[in-house]
Amino acid sequence: MKDSMNQLYGHPDSLYKVQTKYCAGCGHGVIHRIITELVDEMGLREKALITNPVGCAIWADLYFDFDSVQPPHGRTPAAATGIKRVLPDRLVICYQGDGDMAAIGTAEMIHAANRGEKFTTIFVNNAIYGMTGGQMAPTTLVGQKAATAPNGRDPDAAGMGYPIRVGELLATLEGSRYIARGAVNNAANVRKTKTYIKKAFEAQMQGKGFTMVEVLSQCPTNWSMEPLQSVEWLEKNMIPVFPLGEIKNTL
Repeated sequence: MKDSMNQLYGHPDSLYKVQTKYCAGCGHGVIHRIITELVDEMGLREKALITNPVGCAIWADLYFDFDSVQPPHGRTPAAATGIKRVLPDRLVICYQGDGDMAAIGTAEMIHAANRGEKFTTIFVNNAIYGMTGGQMAPTTLVGQKAATAPNGRDPDAAGMGYPIRVGELLATLEGSRYIARGAVNNAANVRKTKTYIKKAFEAQMQGKGFTMVEVLSQCPTNWSMEPLQSVEWLEKNMIPVFPLGEIKNTL
């Protein structure tokens, strides 16, 4: 009983006890909690290593009390590939945002998945560029306003196109073994997201190939919303475009 209560209300050993730098209502902190809970529960703290690139993800090493590497923007899968090949017994985590993974890092991500590289990507999708000021991202919704799309994303406008469904894209590649999409907008979705990430971590440690969990996350600051409003907006607008659940499971 004591262990279960500590798991619910305690603080993960793998998560530093520091004040967050993230904006109020941001989902990154919840995702950090999920990851560190699993690292502790699976007894992988001494084997865990996170690669966190430019963007809001750059702060991850301030919170995770295990090894980290900060690759150049978009090059996270390349760094993770090298680390996992040299240290195959490690839990290697790519922690990427939608700009890093689906824009500047598109080629890195697609080829790593296609080769079946044996690391796990946690892809944080908040449909906007966060750290750099709210520009339109590859995942920005049609009609969604951004600093570079003040009237909303228009697929017919030059250079805008449509939002990319990264999970579905990677699921078409034979090297990907497990692809899922969760969210952190409510307690039920947080629990489901944790089960997806656990499956991905277990598959990686069993050497089964490329795994990725996309996590829909709030960005109240760059959505120009209050935190509660952003939770409701994610439920109403993002989930219909990016449906939740396991997209590919060949484990």
